[in-house]
Amino acid sequence: MSREKQLKVKRLIDVMFSLFIIIPFLPIWILIAIVIKLTSKGPILFLQDRPGKNKSIFKIFKFRTMKPGSEKMIKGVEVMKDDDRITSIGKFLRRTKIDEIPQVVNVLKGDMSLVGPRPERVNSLKDYDKEISKRLRMRPGMTGLAQVNGNIYLTLEDRYKLDVYYVENFSLKLDAIILFKTFGVVLFGEDSFVERNGSTKS
Repeated sequence: MSREKQLKVKRLIDVMFSLFIIIPFLPIWILIAIVIKLTSKGPILFLQDRPGKNKSIFKIFKFRTMKPGSEKMIKGVEVMKDDDRITSIGKFLRRTKIDEIPQVVNVLKGDMSLVGPRPERVNSLKDYDKEISKRLRMRPGMTGLAQVNGNIYLTLEDRYKLDVYYVENFSLKLDAIILFKTFGVVLFGEDSFVERNGSTKS
């Protein structure tokens, strides 16, 4: 199957999966929202501008997991699981990746895909060179090659390399492998995949 046809199938899968997650699981979404509101001050959702395909800017949706005012971060420095800015329920949401679930709305809208390079902050674009900019040739994903190969335990450079590799070698088979490994990350944690995979490609 040509790359163009695979991309069309990829988009169809994105839409079908998004509808499956949004509609039947809406009561769970509401429950999570109530718990967030009852356990910490601040909004239920975290919204932020992110660059998508071809630098198109969109609002990303996440369940809020950090205390208000904690969104300021240093480029390349990830929020680790023991960060004291994370709320009590936020630790569980981040560990299980439930905080990312609202992004299925982004997927349904076409801002994102299930699989692709994770969207960075807009101010990161100023540091992109020609090679790194290749990661913007596809829709950003809820999960990606870097996320199943150590993610926050990798250097920013290694994450970029994995993102570019994915864009240049995209296939539905690679997407399926990444999605399968994502379940492993949810079950065992990202740190479990550092020694197993390091910065190797799936």
